[in-house]
Amino acid sequence: MYIIAALYHFTRFDDPAALKPALLELCLAQDVSGSLLLAREGVNGTIAGPRAGIDAVIAHLKALPGCKDLEWKEATSDRAPFGKMKVRLKKEIVTMGQPDVDPRASVGHYVDPQDWNELIQSPDVAVIDTRNDYEVAIGTFDGAVDPQTKTFGEFPAWWEENKHRFHNKKVAMFCTGGIRCEKSTNYLLGQGVEEVYHLKGGILKYLEEVPQDESTWNGECFVFDNRVSVGHGLAEGPHVLCHGCRQPILPEDMKRPEYEMGVSCHKCHDKTSDWDKERFRERQKQIRLAHERGELA
Repeated sequence: MYIIAALYHFTRFDDPAALKPALLELCLAQDVSGSLLLAREGVNGTIAGPRAGIDAVIAHLKALPGCKDLEWKEATSDRAPFGKMKVRLKKEIVTMGQPDVDPRASVGHYVDPQDWNELIQSPDVAVIDTRNDYEVAIGTFDGAVDPQTKTFGEFPAWWEENKHRFHNKKVAMFCTGGIRCEKSTNYLLGQGVEEVYHLKGGILKYLEEVPQDESTWNGECFVFDNRVSVGHGLAEGPHVLCHGCRQPILPEDMKRPEYEMGVSCHKCHDKTSDWDKERFRERQKQIRLAHERGELA
């Protein structure tokens, strides 16, 4: 059984590059795979591995400057969610492109999952899904506004164009695990919105703690590992990933004529060139050969 840990923490790393070697070495030594991002503003990522390995990596992260209060969310899987371990250096641990945004200074009011339904059902509250369009497409909360952004960096421009829609409204926002809301709520406070709220622990915490018969969530939640999507109780959902466009599709979509394993699906077939498709086919061939040689699990 693999333990999956999703985490983020905003703090100040003066030299994130200096933190990378020891962190990567520990993950590899502990058979932990996944991806961790390091930036001057903190750490973000999802990792998976044995219980002892996850515990060792979490302990290492909590010992980093300003990270003693780091929180993480756990799930389990009976198969390896990631193929390898990556520790990458970034300008931001979640890219918004707003240099003045600083979640360490101020964020919106945290709302526990048990109190979320009551808040978003209030008539003076507007609910905004801060995730990307392909994530929203497979599941969201009742009545949530979909900004239809392809990247989180598009959110400030969307807000500027649509802020008139939320005049005299309280704004409640949510995302997968909470990290995007840390930045988006700080951004809205800087734009003069007085009452901003966000779901503590994100959708994942809500699906873990709120019973399905009390839930206002519809559909599945996209996750950035081989589970692809999860539902209530964090049970693995039905979606698979198109490795041509990295978007979630359903098993029945694999029967459509546009689908070719590792190459395309109905969402991207007309958006990639013949050259792209040939490149994807070669990649898929190399993956198959690696499996046959026993180099991939």
